[in-house]
Amino acid sequence: MVRTHADGRHVDVVRVRVGALRQVVPESLSFCWTLVRDSADMPDAELELECVTAEVRCRACGRRSEITSAWSIWCPHCDSPDVEVLRGNEFLVTSLDVS
Repeated sequence: MVRTHADGRHVDVVRVRVGALRQVVPESLSFCWTLVRDSADMPDAELELECVTAEVRCRACGRRSEITSAWSIWCPHCDSPDVEVLRGNEFLVTSLDVS
């Protein structure tokens, strides 16, 4: 995907937004990136990660809250499991720097 969007240009930086609920270990993703970039002929392309905290809106009490655990997602105010995830589920390439 990165090479396609670079359209033959040199890839300098790839920016990725990763939500806390994706349970991605940033160090592991960075290591895997070194393998991908070498095999995709982008040996000096850097990976910049933006880690996004999880936030939910409770359908029971209506309050918005940040979630600190990816293992249990419920409202910290009323303990309801009936929540809507507002952020934290992202995993996408947000931009490329090319030259």
